[in-house]
Amino acid sequence: MTTFADLGVDQDIVDSLAARGIVDAFPIQEQTIPLGLPGQDIIGQAKTGTGKTFGFGIPVVQRLGLDPEPGVKALIVVPTRELAVQVYEDIDMLTTNRPTSVVAIYGGKAYEGQIEQLKAGAQIVVGTPGRLIDLAGQRLLDLSHATEVVLDEADKMLDLGFLPDIEKIFQKLPSVRHTQLFSATMPGPIIALARRFMSNPIHIRATDPDEGLTQANIRHLVYRAHAMDKDEVIARILQAEGRGKTVIFTRTKRAAQRLVDELGDRGFNAAAVHGDMSQESRERSMAAFKAGKRDVLIATDVAARGIDVDDVTHVINHTIPDDDKAYLHRAGRTGRAGKTGIAVTFVDWEDLHKWALINRALEFGQPEPVETYSSSPHLFADLDIPAGTKGRIASAPKAPKSESRDRPAPQSASEAAAEGTEPGGTRRRRRRSRGGERVGSTFEGEKRTPVEVAAPAAGGESADSGDGVGVGTHDGAGKEHHDGHPAPRRRRRRRAPRPEGGSAA
Repeated sequence: MTTFADLGVDQDIVDSLAARGIVDAFPIQEQTIPLGLPGQDIIGQAKTGTGKTFGFGIPVVQRLGLDPEPGVKALIVVPTRELAVQVYEDIDMLTTNRPTSVVAIYGGKAYEGQIEQLKAGAQIVVGTPGRLIDLAGQRLLDLSHATEVVLDEADKMLDLGFLPDIEKIFQKLPSVRHTQLFSATMPGPIIALARRFMSNPIHIRATDPDEGLTQANIRHLVYRAHAMDKDEVIARILQAEGRGKTVIFTRTKRAAQRLVDELGDRGFNAAAVHGDMSQESRERSMAAFKAGKRDVLIATDVAARGIDVDDVTHVINHTIPDDDKAYLHRAGRTGRAGKTGIAVTFVDWEDLHKWALINRALEFGQPEPVETYSSSPHLFADLDIPAGTKGRIASAPKAPKSESRDRPAPQSASEAAAEGTEPGGTRRRRRRSRGGERVGSTFEGEKRTPVEVAAPAAGGESADSGDGVGVGTHDGAGKEHHDGHPAPRRRRRRRAPRPEGGSAA
């Protein structure tokens, strides 16, 4: 294996990587770093999860020097907020032993903090197109000195319709610059974009000769499942032997929220990431998932490119993705950094045509998914699910038993009265009397006037607690209120005088 030191990387960056346990370079890094360091424009193509971020990040950090001047000198454009956070964290880690400052610019967050970091002299900006154009239009982001430019996940920008925004950003950049473009796939419009804005780029494709179109370390399982049975199937898969962190992809935001509620009710520790959540909530969910506080993350495709967690063992497609590119990016959340993973895809009856296209494009050789239910023996065998596993690991807490439930219920009302309980075993509540008064004595004897009622003493007992007759009650005959004081006089509404000459028409 080739180490980063062998590739000519500065020692302080090598030390930052070694502190994270990263010593050997992946193929895409091994091929792009030696070309990127001297300033060669690069088109880097490799499967997701193979280390493209360090492939362009190390040359960017090293080319800025040990102590760059304040101001934006490098720009890294990414399509989604989650990916912006992930790339920011990786680049920030590379600059641990340098004074170089990195800032993440993306929507859903307050402007003030990002503007303050820019004014403080951040040299590397990682951002999404919309917020970058917004700040540049307000003249709060100066890109005229950004000589290092990277487009990451360019094909996703094409899918999201960001290419016009990318052209606007390039118009604000200096004409002489070092440009790198990285992506897992290279459709025609992306190649055309590269030809317009890059200078004699070298196209590097990092693939192994024994690999197909998908990563060899990911096992792909495809099932034809019924929509009403999917939740039960997923809950059983989540109890498979050796299951670690799991990402479940849904087609819609509503389906994602419904599934996280359902799995939470079944006892699983799940979090969600989708477009209806605030940016702070999305970041909290991602942080909890990365830290291991939640081991199931349910997401829409908005997060398909921003989940960079090495120990994801399973990816489950609750609904089939729209095409083979989306499938590759979803499945690429597992099997990262050379580890193995499992990708499970559910195909609804009405989506069989989509699977036919994906199967043909990725050469799976499985045109007909296996019909599968939560009780199917092959489901347990394929995923190492223990026999007898059910789709619930927790149930609603039971109410604690009380003493009255242990006592046998009286047989008659007379027995219940003798024991102080209602017929059927419910204990009857007694009204506490004050000052030895008899039950019902409130409505006996003479009527008491408000003058005869004393105010309560400091201890909460009445001053005339000798008999306590009529204190704070209303017997229906006097004018006293519930607190023993006279009731307020009712105010009469004064009618307005009728106009002369009869009523108004």
